[in-house]
Amino acid sequence: MSVPSIRTLWKPAAIFAAIGFLYLSVLMKLGHDWWTDENYSHGLLVPLIIGFILWTERARLERASRESRPSLILGGACLLLAVFALWAGTAGAELYVQRMSLVLLLAGIVIYFWGIRLLRLTFVSFVLLVLAIPIPAIIFNQIAFPLQLFASRCAVWAMRVFDIPVLRQGNVIELLPLGARETKKLEVVEACSGIRSLMTLITLAVVFAYFTRPKSNDKGSASGGGSRFGFLRSWSFWRSLILVSSAIPIAILTNAARVSGTGILAHFYGLEVADGFFHSFSGWVVYIVAFLLLFTVGWTLDRFGGRNSSGGGDDSGGRAVSTVKEEKKAQMPVAAAATAPVKAVSVKGAE
Repeated sequence: MSVPSIRTLWKPAAIFAAIGFLYLSVLMKLGHDWWTDENYSHGLLVPLIIGFILWTERARLERASRESRPSLILGGACLLLAVFALWAGTAGAELYVQRMSLVLLLAGIVIYFWGIRLLRLTFVSFVLLVLAIPIPAIIFNQIAFPLQLFASRCAVWAMRVFDIPVLRQGNVIELLPLGARETKKLEVVEACSGIRSLMTLITLAVVFAYFTRPKSNDKGSASGGGSRFGFLRSWSFWRSLILVSSAIPIAILTNAARVSGTGILAHFYGLEVADGFFHSFSGWVVYIVAFLLLFTVGWTLDRFGGRNSSGGGDDSGGRAVSTVKEEKKAQMPVAAAATAPVKAVSVKGAE
């Protein structure tokens, strides 16, 4: 086993030192948000998942780094744009711009030293890093409030199915709990909007789609399928896209079912039961049910989708196999004629 020399270590050491100098405060605030914000607590696991992905793909990445050509101009432009975004985010006190500049900086480093091809192979890692960055509050509220209204509407519909008298005003549900003489208000707050499970499940869907992707298309997808947009003909790409897209309705519907169950229990057993153990336990149940539904979608795609087809959209391997088979078929008559027993033919006049 070869030991890395100082000449090979000083470049990554200098890069890490520069990143630490520029983004130390950004990384500290990001880690604090992951630790305190329950909507993005999954971010604590994202660096570990990215590290595991890069470690398992180390042989493939090393092979691609030797074959790919670095793009100094494009990589340098990404680095300059990242530094400018960091300055603009710091001047405008916008954390999201500062954090996204870190993602752009890392992508620029990959392009500068190894090229676009290696960036394609590490695309999933960058997607996971982007999903772990908290979105701006103004966008967060624009997503959370419609989800609150949808969950409250679903809860009112479910309670009316059970003939429970209920009144809804926005995201506030008014009902008569068991043993109460006056109506009580059950508010679907931001934490119950489902955006927490939405962000977590999308990240989980990306990880699930990556580790369960069809292995037969890896070579074709890595090389681009012979063209720049060759991945669009790959079954692995469309399978991953369907899995990640399905995480959105799954997270919304499971959270709506949770809110509906809370309202029904509040009517029959009182607000103490709904706000106590059930409210905490149902959060874990929602994640389990959502993952099982996501797993079901993946199983359905593998069962009735294109995994059993010959290479999906990347048919270069299929063409190669068919060509070999045709060559073998063409050679079979020749081989049969060569190995067939020779019969003696009598010729008149021959001695």
